[in-house]
Amino acid sequence: MLKNWSIDSWKNFDIHQQPIYENIDTYNQVLESLIKLPSLVFSGETRHLISALNEIENNNNFILQIGDCSESFNDCNGPKIHNFLRLVLQMSKIIEFNNKTNVVKIGRIAGQYAKPRSNDYEILNNTKLPVYRGDNVNEYEPTYLDRIPKPEKLIQGYFYSTATLNLIRAFICGGYSDIKYFSDWENHFYSSNLINIKRYNEFKDFLNQSLVSNDYTKNDKFFISHEALLLGYEQAFIREDTVNGGYYSTSAHTLWIGDRTRQLNSAHVELLSGIENPIGIKVGPNYETDVIISLLNKLNPNNLKGKITLITRFGHDKIKNKLEDLQIILKKNKLNVIWMCDPMHGNTFTHEKFKVRSFDNIVSEIQSFFSICKNNGIKPSGVHLEVTADYVSECVGGLCGLTFSNLGEKYCTKVDPRLNTAQALELAFIINKLI
Repeated sequence: MLKNWSIDSWKNFDIHQQPIYENIDTYNQVLESLIKLPSLVFSGETRHLISALNEIENNNNFILQIGDCSESFNDCNGPKIHNFLRLVLQMSKIIEFNNKTNVVKIGRIAGQYAKPRSNDYEILNNTKLPVYRGDNVNEYEPTYLDRIPKPEKLIQGYFYSTATLNLIRAFICGGYSDIKYFSDWENHFYSSNLINIKRYNEFKDFLNQSLVSNDYTKNDKFFISHEALLLGYEQAFIREDTVNGGYYSTSAHTLWIGDRTRQLNSAHVELLSGIENPIGIKVGPNYETDVIISLLNKLNPNNLKGKITLITRFGHDKIKNKLEDLQIILKKNKLNVIWMCDPMHGNTFTHEKFKVRSFDNIVSEIQSFFSICKNNGIKPSGVHLEVTADYVSECVGGLCGLTFSNLGEKYCTKVDPRLNTAQALELAFIINKLI
């Protein structure tokens, strides 16, 4: 912990991306209630993740961090959580296939209910409305009353996070990650084109052989994460480990700081600088190298391995120059970071009324990421993806054959476009080959 850090020292720094609550007294009462509620995760679980991340460079660990762009309270139900967990396990096993790779599974789930936005307001139906900032803040419906930030939604978000995590733990503890439960995979691949590719059939044969011979390993650990955005909420769940010492976020095993909130003198950076959890930092193409170095020194003053993950989000057309330069400088300064690729946020564009991402652009950025890391003698250690276990039509391309004409068929996202299940699984096969 930094010498001058305290659990509320962030209040003395520049504060960004926070909702404006009309009733501050109600907001403060909500925070007092949250402080009294049980933790979602525990420091011992987080130390398991720290251990896995510590060994990233020394073994074949690879991080798969995936989930919804912005979780919805309505999606907190058994079938959706079950389908998401199945997708995580399928992608993990595909990536591990024939690679002697162990996938560290981190979900953008059980707390990803808030989103940063470029503007505080938007014009809808000729009316100026507060922008939707996620179900933890306000409603998606385009009316003024729905869009007013409501402190009580923080309490709702906590209980939805708790319910989601409870079911995930029940599945994992009940043995759902055992390979014998994957016999119904083919019914959930969603795309006949995907099932017919050679790599899939090789993989299916491998699964069948593993089931017959029991020659498989189980990896039962699953971790949760979200963007550390709502400062009052996050402070309520930073708690001291009275057994081992140190302060931990207990709202998630790992948190990340977004590209909009990672300013060196920001409240977000200050808040996370005092906790023991692993921290992710999103880095877009407009970064300043000196700022990144200063951030790493503040968030990881002891230069510990596994503490910081740089999640690069440059775009397929910018990654070569932007990633190469940053890697060379950080390597020269001997700063320990884990390198992860977010191929989603730098590849968003608009087609007619839709925000869209191209599967080919996503693949291109990941391929460049692996190639640049290899050329610089650096391990490409993970991917950070926005995906859904539903068969949506939000990203074009892939073997499922979605085109711009398909966008209106099942465009369901409230914020950013997500890979559907078939596209996510196809991408897992591509990552498998890159590894």
